[in-house]
Amino acid sequence: MTFAAPVETKSIRFRARSFVAFTLTPETPLSEWLESLDRWIGNSPGYFAGRPVVLNLNTLKPAVSQIEALVAELGLRGIRIYAIELDGNTALEPSLPPVLIGAKEATAGLLMQADQKAAGRPEETSRGEDGRAEAGRAEPGKQPEDRVPGAPATLMVKSPIRSGQSIFHAHGDVIVLGSVASGSEIVAAGSIHVYGTLRGRASAGVLGHSAARIFCRKNEAELLSVDGWYCTAEEMEPALRGKAVQAFLENDTLRIAPFS
Repeated sequence: MTFAAPVETKSIRFRARSFVAFTLTPETPLSEWLESLDRWIGNSPGYFAGRPVVLNLNTLKPAVSQIEALVAELGLRGIRIYAIELDGNTALEPSLPPVLIGAKEATAGLLMQADQKAAGRPEETSRGEDGRAEAGRAEPGKQPEDRVPGAPATLMVKSPIRSGQSIFHAHGDVIVLGSVASGSEIVAAGSIHVYGTLRGRASAGVLGHSAARIFCRKNEAELLSVDGWYCTAEEMEPALRGKAVQAFLENDTLRIAPFS
């Protein structure tokens, strides 16, 4: 008589992970929005390559057939949508990306993505005790609206940022002591300070901080952006190229001015 050995069953482990994704929010008229997107891609080729992108359709509110066409249009531009943000119980085709529920603003302390083929990575300092900015406690007798937020953590990059490297800092300012090469980028919730030449892309105030600014000793930037308002190299005044400048918002307009 033979006996079969008992079969071991292994339980499947499920773990939660979080990723920083960029959000595209189409607006009407859609044709003009796509033209604006094409200009962005033309001035910053490869910007969306390899990036997780969420398509927020709560402003546009298109029909299901329009969603499929829009995802295809973005795919032709090299933008792969991995999730769709849409309120309600809209049923989408299985071929479309899933609907994202309960999305929140980015809370990652620091995300640095470097080209694995590039030698080395920028050297950064510590960002404080826990790398995040927290709201300060209310003092006795003060109302909640009188609370003063804690000082934002600052990321200091001591070495130059090379082409293909990307820095994302969601809790404060970024200070670069060296230069920022063409083809690289800095994305910060606060302001950006570059003490060398800025040749890449710099996006400040990305989580809605309209008072953020960009400072650089020598402006050769491919793109400057504050709180979503941007200016490409082709749109900048020639007199501002190669000079020390600051970029800031004024009446919902991005201004680039000499800085001394």
